[in-house]
Amino acid sequence: MSKQAKVIEIDEVAIRFSGDSGDGMQLTGTLFSDTSALFGNDVSTFPDYPAEIRAPQGTVGGVSGFQVHFGHTQVNTPGDYCDVLVAMNPAALKANFRWIKPDGIIIFDRDAFDEKNIKKAGYDKDPLKEEPTDGIQLIGAPISSMTRETLKDIGLDQKSILRSKNMFALGIVSWLYDRPLEHAIDFFQRKFAKKPVLIDANTQVLQAGYNYAGNIQALTVSFKVRPADIEPGIYRNINGNTAAAWGIIAAAEKAGLPVFLGSYPITPATGILEEMAARKDLGVVSFQAEDEIAGICTAIGGSFAGSLAATSTSGPGLALKSEAIGLAVITELPLVIVNVQRGGPSTGLPTKTEQSDLMQALYGRNGESPVVVIASSTPSNCFDYAFEASRIALERMTPVILLTDGFLANGTEPWKIPDMDDFPDINPPIAKEGSKDWLPYNRDEHTLAREWAKAGIPGLEHRVGGLEKMAGSGNVSYVPENHEYMVGIREEKVNRVEDMIPEQEIIGDPDADLLIIGWGGTYGHLVTAVSEIQREGYKVALAHFNYIKPLPKNTGEILGQFKKHLVCELNLGQFAHYLRMNYPKYNYLQYNKVQGLPFIVQELKDFILKNLEEK
Repeated sequence: MSKQAKVIEIDEVAIRFSGDSGDGMQLTGTLFSDTSALFGNDVSTFPDYPAEIRAPQGTVGGVSGFQVHFGHTQVNTPGDYCDVLVAMNPAALKANFRWIKPDGIIIFDRDAFDEKNIKKAGYDKDPLKEEPTDGIQLIGAPISSMTRETLKDIGLDQKSILRSKNMFALGIVSWLYDRPLEHAIDFFQRKFAKKPVLIDANTQVLQAGYNYAGNIQALTVSFKVRPADIEPGIYRNINGNTAAAWGIIAAAEKAGLPVFLGSYPITPATGILEEMAARKDLGVVSFQAEDEIAGICTAIGGSFAGSLAATSTSGPGLALKSEAIGLAVITELPLVIVNVQRGGPSTGLPTKTEQSDLMQALYGRNGESPVVVIASSTPSNCFDYAFEASRIALERMTPVILLTDGFLANGTEPWKIPDMDDFPDINPPIAKEGSKDWLPYNRDEHTLAREWAKAGIPGLEHRVGGLEKMAGSGNVSYVPENHEYMVGIREEKVNRVEDMIPEQEIIGDPDADLLIIGWGGTYGHLVTAVSEIQREGYKVALAHFNYIKPLPKNTGEILGQFKKHLVCELNLGQFAHYLRMNYPKYNYLQYNKVQGLPFIVQELKDFILKNLEEK
């Protein structure tokens, strides 16, 4: 450091980078979070994309944000409110001011706070005078002008020069929290290997921001966050989409099968298709379809041909795939459908998270059309549940819907790279050439799964399609009793999956009166709220579900242990309704939020404590 600064050690910190969608805030946040992860901190991130990608520059609708929460203790959420807000223009300040802590720091580009940008953001006057900033440290840096000055002789046009200004902001924050610059510089060298001038530009601006922070009088304090005590191993930062893709690939390897993905790129699930397409080195075959229906139909074809087949989508795409999912149900072929949930209905909020599709996953098809439904709960365990979805699909010959959400898909956290020897082998019931007395719809006595006769095997020719099948032979059947039998056996086959899933666990106090119930991507916020309430001396327990259909065997037993049940979810009560249907003897209280945002830990705590106090 070029000046003597007081260094304060802290446990954790949350930083939100924000600016126009073209300002590189996602890259800035990603580089900072990756650096923190490499430093040894536990990290959780929350990218917040604008729903209107082409919103006019400088308007609130076009603001892109990225929040990173890191610490030397366990971090389960990206943080409710941020300690530092980086605002690259007035619109970024307006969109995110509500998220700054009362004693936080705002770092802003002083050059961008001119009359034109102030009006575009919807302010009548200087926003730093209009907003209640008492107690907040304001650091106005001439980010744009200093970026231009730093690169005036580098040979780039002004537009290209200003694209580097986000690195100036990253340099300031890196100094403030004692982050090394090497990871970012290594990234520039890889990213711009064919354009050395861009390596130099970004490196120089990053260093300029770092040096600026070390010299200005406004920053007399820097902060240090020690590495976390984590289990030894090899770690990498991973998001939910990448983890889901890798989980499917890992399952295929354990089953000795090729992988086929047929998908249409849809926000926020596109990353799964992109990652699969990049894995030709692992034998993955991917097909980018022109629409959702074509995507899943090619996947069903891939399954019929003998691949571990998958398709990825989000809510509106799941609706379009409903008829084809029914086809996979009646043909009883293994298929993994990854649904990255977003706010709805219709196009809704394509970049905003929500637990919007549970009822659609359970019942969104014509007729009796049962599928297995499971849900991931953290970015990294998207790997585990994608593996599980694949294992269930292959061993029980059924479609499986894996629910993630935008929060998990785009959020990142450190992931310990697993030893695949610790994962079970996957043994699908594959029919073999020369099988005696083989019929396409003969079933295993225990699992009720039919044998998987891959297309092209002599002696195992059979007919598939959407018309009802005769038990055993698989011929088209219009016999009423057969239809009822086949409907019942497909439902029972899914129900018997409970034999291969773990029992539900309880977190917290098993002798508490109140059981908090959640599912899927709300895990981090709920477990944090419960932990904090316990530390305050209250008794409370949490049951967080990953297996939805079927529910774990001991679900009824767990519910019966508690006097009160509070279901918390990011919808109007879809899981609560589902529990009422399956376990109607209990009165389920609800806490619901539908704002396109994750829970806030404090709001959960307030509601839980209110219910604890009520007898």
